[in-house]
Amino acid sequence: MPPHFHFGLHSEHGVVARPTTAITPQLAHWYLTREQFEPVPGRTGLYRLTSPDQDARRRGRQAVHDLRRHGFTVQADISLDPAQSAPPPTPARRNGLAERRTRIAQAAAGRSTQHHASIAPSITAQSPGAGAPPMAAAGRRR
Repeated sequence: MPPHFHFGLHSEHGVVARPTTAITPQLAHWYLTREQFEPVPGRTGLYRLTSPDQDARRRGRQAVHDLRRHGFTVQADISLDPAQSAPPPTPARRNGLAERRTRIAQAAAGRSTQHHASIAPSITAQSPGAGAPPMAAAGRRR
């Protein structure tokens, strides 16, 4: 299947995107403007990322990721392709609340050692009416 979008780096415009004929121009415009792209004046079908000085590569990578998540096929430069270039690792911050909730959930899912299964009382055969409440016995006589 041909790609729906091409993403790349442009020397003058920064991160740019161009929809292909596999997608309608109106739908491409709608998605690209939602991903913070704007049409380049004088260049039909070319879109550039708004505010290219504000973390343009990360925002470009996010746009590629979002469009793929929506089911579109996107061809992108290696530096803008999340599948080919991983972002720098971020140190994992420990979250005490999440750890506490995990422990509580694990405890709730397990069997309790505090309560043993009680032995069910045995049922003995009794004659009808013997041991029955007075109202139930009265109702049977009618």
